[in-house]
Amino acid sequence: MTDKELREIMAKLAASQVKTEELFRQTEEQMKKTDEQMKKTDAKLERMGIQLGNINQNIGYTTEEYFYNSLFDNPMLGNIKFDTISRSLHWKVKKIEEEFDIVMYNGNSVAIIECKYKAHKNDLLKLMTKKVENFRAISDDYKDYTIYLGLASFGFYPELEQFAHENGVAILKQKGDVVQVDADYLKAY
Repeated sequence: MTDKELREIMAKLAASQVKTEELFRQTEEQMKKTDEQMKKTDAKLERMGIQLGNINQNIGYTTEEYFYNSLFDNPMLGNIKFDTISRSLHWKVKKIEEEFDIVMYNGNSVAIIECKYKAHKNDLLKLMTKKVENFRAISDDYKDYTIYLGLASFGFYPELEQFAHENGVAILKQKGDVVQVDADYLKAY
């Protein structure tokens, strides 16, 4: 190989190295832009997650509010009358933490009502097992009381209703267009 050929090869390698370095620089710039865009996307997804969480929380609150208001004036489950009704009970005792949507009491019975916008079988199973076990473990005052269960929801599918009936769990659902109107201070505009 001659000096001239070697210099030509070296010149081509040098030119190739310059091109490679330019490609690396462009790639680095593009990666920085991509990182910036990913940070913006992550922030947007986080905001969306918070919004969705708030929507779910609001739906749950609204469902619980509806059924609590429906039971407040007439706290009955089947033919069992209750004296007291409580809402959104959050208990933490020892290693057990549990929330109960609606709980009704009388002298010897407790009714635990789980509220779901759209009920599913796993909601009912959790109510029948974990919620009952945790209620008994947390509340010594009611350990000898009879516990009744109810599942309140705006939406049930027939198999779930049948499963609830087979397991002795009351079904509470919206019927008709019962609305309480508070218009004592109504005025014309």
